[in-house]
Amino acid sequence: MTLLSSWLRLAGLMASGNKSKGLVGPVLIILILSMMVLPLPPFLLDLLFTFNIALSIMVLLVSMYTMKALDFAAFPAVLLFTTLLRLSLNVASSRVVLMEGHTGPDAAGKVIEAFGHFLVGGNFAVGVMVFIILVVINFMVITKGAGRIAEVGARFTLDAMPGKQMAIDADLNAGLIGEDVARKRRAEVAQEAAFYGSMDGASKFVRGDAVAGLLILVINIIGGLIVGVAQHGLDFSAAATTYTLLAIGDGLVAQIPALVISTAAGVIVSRVTTDEDVGGQLTGQLFANPQVLFLTAGVIGLMGLIPGMPNLAFLIIAGGLVWLGRRVAQRSASAVSVGAAAAAPAPAATEPQEASWDDVALVDPLGLEVGYRLISLVDRAQNGELLGRIKSIRKKFAQEIGFLAPVVHIRDNLEIKPNAYVIKLKGVPIGHGEAAPGQWMAINPGQVSATLPGTQTKDPAFGLPAIWIDASLREQAQIYGYTVVDASTVVATHLNHLIHAHAAELLGRQEVQQLLDRIGKESPMLIQDLVPKTLSLTTLQKVLQNLLEEEVPIRDMRTILDVLAEHAPSVSDTTELTSLIRLALGRAIVQQIYPGNEELQVIGLDSSLDRVLLQALGNSGGLEPGLADSLLRETQTAIDRQTQLGLASVLVVQHPLRVLLARFLRRNLAQLKVLSHAEIPDNRTIKVTATIGGRA
Repeated sequence: MTLLSSWLRLAGLMASGNKSKGLVGPVLIILILSMMVLPLPPFLLDLLFTFNIALSIMVLLVSMYTMKALDFAAFPAVLLFTTLLRLSLNVASSRVVLMEGHTGPDAAGKVIEAFGHFLVGGNFAVGVMVFIILVVINFMVITKGAGRIAEVGARFTLDAMPGKQMAIDADLNAGLIGEDVARKRRAEVAQEAAFYGSMDGASKFVRGDAVAGLLILVINIIGGLIVGVAQHGLDFSAAATTYTLLAIGDGLVAQIPALVISTAAGVIVSRVTTDEDVGGQLTGQLFANPQVLFLTAGVIGLMGLIPGMPNLAFLIIAGGLVWLGRRVAQRSASAVSVGAAAAAPAPAATEPQEASWDDVALVDPLGLEVGYRLISLVDRAQNGELLGRIKSIRKKFAQEIGFLAPVVHIRDNLEIKPNAYVIKLKGVPIGHGEAAPGQWMAINPGQVSATLPGTQTKDPAFGLPAIWIDASLREQAQIYGYTVVDASTVVATHLNHLIHAHAAELLGRQEVQQLLDRIGKESPMLIQDLVPKTLSLTTLQKVLQNLLEEEVPIRDMRTILDVLAEHAPSVSDTTELTSLIRLALGRAIVQQIYPGNEELQVIGLDSSLDRVLLQALGNSGGLEPGLADSLLRETQTAIDRQTQLGLASVLVVQHPLRVLLARFLRRNLAQLKVLSHAEIPDNRTIKVTATIGGRA
């Protein structure tokens, strides 16, 4: 009875708390394997066979009440454990049958005797036929069908994984779900693929179990005849009757639970995921239409009137279907009347509810509104590519600029043109344009060799002349020298351009705090002594915004924070702090404009103008109107010259003048970049290709 005490101890572990649950699996495997080598008394066999039957029924009921396959994600493991349990019981019972079968039909316990004697009437020929039928049903029908469904389900689930992942990413980028929900949905997708893959393999256990049961039956019958006749002196007829009935009882007591488990596997893999269990789906869909019930009752009733047919049985079923159809029809009518009664008071005037904070609509930091013809670009069901492009834009922006841009909230707007879109920053439009789904925009970079038929337009991002053309003209447009992009790329490029242009406005206090938290994970001491002890979060935000306004990335936050830690105790002006940071980032700033080690071909100031500007800066009186106009005019001329030469529009001045000229000139000439001599590394060569001169 040592094994019995072990099983009782296992039951105690299963009923105990979470600390003991981890021991259930290893202990169960050890007990199952020990049953194959240790002899079991008949009473313990009765208990284990009964437990096996109860376990199979529990598995079937659990599979019937699950809402989706992942609710019973442990089913493949359960399938393996139950198969091993049945095989172990077969080995243990076969040992008892062959050793003690000569003593009578109850040698292997009452359960095997009951299945071998009462269920088949003591007729071993009938028992063999019943057993073969059960094996055929289990092996050829249920197990094979469930295995095929699991195989196809695994294939389709794996094929659908990329689409599901993209749909989750699209919802996340569109702001429809949060990071936690996205993480949970990704885990469910991975679990679903793993489940169907496991089910595809686990179904082979049941198929092998059916074959093993048939072989064990043959071995028990042949082995029983040899043992009974040769060792115990039984005559052939008595040995055949006794051992065949015991072998049949042993086979049936294992195959019936196997059939139940196979049915549960079929239920799990064949169900369609809804918010109802299998019973609710069957009753709600099979018996929901009273017309179907009435027509079926009519057909069965007519068949029952045919002479020679079992009239009573057919008429009873027909009457039951008529009764059920009337009940369903009455239930549907009462539901409609209740719905109408509930809807009737709706037009009546009701007292308006008190306003609450839920009525306050917060403005989205970044928004994209599209006309109804552009919905296909952002609808993943229609293979819209814009959501994926926006995801790439945010990722590239974070890598290039140094912080994560807010999520772009996308909405349809029936008040704008069908092909139009509007890009909003904090609820205010900052850009708009039109796109033509299914067509391509051919942008003229200025050196095309021919014209194309189509709708004339302008590139919304940079204002270049362009044409909307049909897809058939795409290759021809590329041959002519046009830059050809699709509608999604047009919108995405415009959005990307505006995000970079308004990067300073997108950097809020929340983004700055998240940036500090990110750096604090790797360099906690750098943050701990600076913010907020030496420098407030607001001051840091303003300094970073100043850098972004001058198109200086803030990726090198360690250098930025080092400079602030050194100078913030003595310098409080954010403009001066920004200038000090620019000096530290000079190499990166120059490298961004002039990659490699090429010569810096820049715009310079005439020495007389340089002195006048320094004097004006010292007097703090600002620029005189005449001087300002002349400076703007000559700067524009210098920029045009640089553009004709294919050079960057960069003005290099003395360090004290940089802030003054950057503010004044960039307000009117956005494409101009202003550097100071102190920001240029010593190993870079400067060549002045244009000079701005002026008179005091």
